Formats: sequence, structure tokens, C-alpha cells
Amino acid sequence: MSAAIPTLGYPSRTDAVLALRGKGMSTEEIAEAIGIKNSTVTSLECHAGKRKGAETRKVQGNRTVLFPIDVLESLRPLAEQRGISANELARRIVEAVVDDNLVKAVLDDGED
Repeated sequence: MSAAIPTLGYPSRTDAVLALRGKGMSTEEIAEAIGIKNSTVTSLECHAGKRKGAETRKVQGNRTVLFPIDVLESLRPLAEQRGISANELARRIVEAVVDDNLVKAVLDDGED
């Protein structure tokens, strides 16, 4: 295993990636801030989850979900107020709906 590379005041690039993700930054924003490729950000997160037992949801094998641009644009002002990306806000909304068992209430389609 290679030696840790101190990054942005964190002991390693992995620590920097996880801290920036915790602040709600997107993969692209993290990559730009650190000066690495998007794929490197994803790889560092993935390996951190394997090493640390996937302590957080964000590192437990995410899947990409596509949202229409108009949805993200509608969320952008609310996301900016919170200092996060529109993608992160969309993820948090979906996560909250699932965690709080509100899917049926949100859909209001009468399905059980």
C-alpha cells in the first residue's frame, strides 16, 4: 500500500474526499478541489468503505440515479442555501423519504 498523501489539510486524499463529501460536495467538485480525476474520487471512497467497514451510507456501494435537469435546476436554490449541490439535496430527499417510510405518502397512489 502506498503512503498517505496529505491533502487540503487532511492526512490523506481519502480523508479529504470523505470530509468534502460529508460537506455535500459532488464528485466533480471534490475532484476539482483536490486536483484528481472523478474516477479517483470514486475509487478512494469505495476503498475507504471496504477498509472501514462501510461506516457511512455514502461509501456502501452507491448507484447512480439520474434526475431530469429541470428537477435539479428547481432544487438548486434550496441546495445553495444549504451549501450543497442539487444532486446532494436530491439524494438527501430520497434518503429521508425512504428512511422515514414515507414513499406511499409521497406517491399518494393508493398502492400498498
